Amino acid sequence: MLEGTTKVVAPTVEQINADRITELADKYWAPNTTHNEESFDSSVVEDIYMQDIRGSNFSIRRIMVLEFSQYMENYLWPNYKPGASYAHMLSIVNMVNEKFRERVQVWQAFRKNPAYFPDFFQQVLKGLLEDELIINLKEQTSLLVFLNHCFNSMEDALCRDQVKRLVSLSMWVSLQPGRRDHEFKKNPKWRKYWKAIQKKDKPEELEKLTWERTFLHSLMLKFMSILDTIDEEGICPADKIHYCERFLELVTDLEALLPTRRFFNTVLDDCHLVVRCQLSALVRRPEGHLFSQVSVNFLFP
Repeated sequence: MLEGTTKVVAPTVEQINADRITELADKYWAPNTTHNEESFDSSVVEDIYMQDIRGSNFSIRRIMVLEFSQYMENYLWPNYKPGASYAHMLSIVNMVNEKFRERVQVWQAFRKNPAYFPDFFQQVLKGLLEDELIINLKEQTSLLVFLNHCFNSMEDALCRDQVKRLVSLSMWVSLQPGRRDHEFKKNPKWRKYWKAIQKKDKPEELEKLTWERTFLHSLMLKFMSILDTIDEEGICPADKIHYCERFLELVTDLEALLPTRRFFNTVLDDCHLVVRCQLSALVRRPEGHLFSQVSVNFLFP
């Protein structure tokens, strides 16, 4: 994986003690503080996100200070509720990504209070398909990294229960009918399972189920639409390139894992995503070297 290769000089103890985050932590969430902890204030989350996370251009050093203060464990996650702001959700996502970068315990904090994890995960998925004017590409790239971490954490029931619905046989609802019939002829038992799934579906849940089952297909279409906006010459925003690189990393990992590859591979092929990547202008740009490398080494061995 590409993540985790960045070398960052950690802030010193003196710098942490003098940081405004430490002052906020002492007031709102530090477990060992001698002050009376204030009740949850959503404006604090908004302020930290806009100033220290997004406002710092997602500076790893700023996020490290937040991680050191146990911001996620003691403030973000205990106070997450359905309907939370995108800033709250994105703050959690960036803290999780930082934990993976530092290779420390990640899911333990969620296991202590797992009730709202499905709602949180749904908000992440919706954010990935959101308009760039609401959640910009850099933020959506963070969401891609988080989603990839979830797929690579399927040994944890918390993650497995959420991601398995995205890559089960039911995702074949995205296939062209002719292609689906062709696959069923090759594997007759899957047609039987398909019919069983359809019988089991409750009408009142069908809209939500269909959205989940078509999510990865929708995400691939979104990726290809972004890829198509990159010309062979002229200025290309770095955020677009990073998004495309992270997306390929996600697809590569989905293809590498047997539990996710089994049905996802057919939808991937039906989208012609491999061909679209090969023919894209990005692979011919100097900035697209890493994208091209990942494409060749992982998707097209």
